[in-house]
Formats: sequence, structure tokens, C-alpha cells
Amino acid sequence: MVEELWVEKYRPRSLDEIVDQEEIVKRLKEFVKQKNMPHLLFAGPPGTGKTTAALALAHDLYGDYWRDNTLELNASDERGIDVIRSRIKDYARTLPLGDVPFKLVILDEADNMTGDAQQALRRTMELFSKNTRFILIANYASKIIEPIQSRCAVFRFQPLPKGDAFSRLKWIAKNEGITVDEQALEAIWEESQGDLRKAINTLQAASAISKNVTEEVVYAALGRVKPREVKEMIESALRGDIIGARDKLRVLLYNYGLSGIDIIRYIHREVLSQKSIKLDEATLADLLVLVAEANYRIVEGSDDEIQLMALLSKLAVLANKSKKG
Repeated sequence: MVEELWVEKYRPRSLDEIVDQEEIVKRLKEFVKQKNMPHLLFAGPPGTGKTTAALALAHDLYGDYWRDNTLELNASDERGIDVIRSRIKDYARTLPLGDVPFKLVILDEADNMTGDAQQALRRTMELFSKNTRFILIANYASKIIEPIQSRCAVFRFQPLPKGDAFSRLKWIAKNEGITVDEQALEAIWEESQGDLRKAINTLQAASAISKNVTEEVVYAALGRVKPREVKEMIESALRGDIIGARDKLRVLLYNYGLSGIDIIRYIHREVLSQKSIKLDEATLADLLVLVAEANYRIVEGSDDEIQLMALLSKLAVLANKSKKG
């Protein structure tokens, strides 16, 4: 039997269980209290609780009738105009159950809808506003046409702070009977960058390897290179050891099977973290320009190894100039 995804198992079922989105939760609770609300647009990065907030709102509004009064669609799969004209319109025509005078339509990933579908949706929102409310969920609000944005109350979700993310992960670990150390949490945080869904999935993957989750276990679960190996490659280049840097680069490319873009991202992250590679502001600025240039060339189709070696060589020249300066 396949184990349930922890993301779904520990998803908050009520607005009271949502953390770190206090202002948003406060406004949504007012809608529940009044049993009235406008159309809503939830916007923000992935894994910040947009879909969870929409489902929790439905739970709190309708109680046991929430499934009967809620239509949940993923607009990236059902993004055409036919879905708006048929399925959503047919649903919007029906009356709600219970004492709330409207039904909910939750459109996840609405920013992936075609332009024609969004225009059709705009008209549907007008025609059936008396007994249907729409919650549109989007990573990029700018991809939602202006007429729809103007019809919605916009809620902007922020990435979860590090402390709250750690607290949630520790709580899940405790419930699952596993131990997770601080270094492992740091590694998960580095990988997820505020995306709690990704962080929980990473923790679950690591726990399948060992019930004692350490930094090593996290990187093994991710199949990713350890940051120190990228750091050592950069340090070799900054020392002027081009052959040593090349050997470390080839390990990343061929032993770990990383793409050039992956390595560029690691270099960018490691340099900006400034945890171990200390650079003055001018050198850091020049270095970031070089990283961006290498990224552009690789994306355009240039050979990964050649471009990365050119980047490492430029780092050596840059470090040499900085020492002389």
C-alpha cells in the first residue's frame, strides 16, 4: 500500500490551523462570519497555502456540506473555453445546499487559462454572481486579465518564514515518529526556498531512507550535490587552480549527472549566501554578471562544460585582479 502524501495528510482543514498568514486568515474569517464574500483571487509563490486557504474557507463556510457546495478544478488541465461554457456554467446554475446563499468554484492555477477562457469566465462571473462565488488561484496575478482582477478581492500570499517552516516540519516529524536535526532542516530549507509543500515532500522522501533524517540523508533523497562540493570548485577557481576546478566540475557534470543550468544555479546560490566564500561588493557584482552571461549562453544552446570552464577561468582572472587591486 502506497503511503499517503504528508502534504495532504497534514493539510489544515480549518482557517484556524493556517499559520503565518494572519491578516489573510482574519479577512477570510469575516467572510465566514457574515456568510457573504466577493469573488477572490489568491496570488503568490507555490507552496504558500493558497489552495489550502481556499479549501479551509469552504470547510468553515459549509461544514458537512462543503463537498456538495464546492467545485474544484485545476485550470492548467481544464483551461479551455469549453469547460467554462459547459461544466462551470452548469454547476453555477444550481442552487446551494445549507444556509449559505452561494456555492464556490475554486479554479486552481488560473493563470494557465487561455485568454479566450478568461474572457468567457469574466462573463460567467457576472451572470451567476447571485448564487456562485469564484476563488481563482494563481502564481502570477499579472497573467489574469484585468477585467477579472477588478472583479475580485486580491489576497497576496507570502512565502512561509524559516522559523514557521521549521516548526511545521518538526511537528510532522514528531507525528510520524522520526527525528530530524537542524542541519537537515537547513538543507530542506535551502532546497525549498519558502515552498512548504516542497519542504514536506522532501522530508517524506528523506524519511523513507532513514528514520533519523540528517543532512546527508536529505541530499541522498534529493539526488543532489552537496553545497560544499560546489563551494570547493569555486574556491579552486578563485585560488587560480584551474585544473583542480575543472576536475571538480567534471565530477558534478558526469558523476552526479547535473546539467549546466543546475550547476549555474548552485554557483549563484553559493556565491550569494556569502557563508564561506567572502567577496567584496565590487567583486561580487562582477561575478554575478559573469554567472548571468554563462547562464544565457547555456540556455541558448552552448556546450555546458565549455561555458562553465570559461566561467571558472573568468573567476580566476577576477580574483587575481581583486588581489592586485
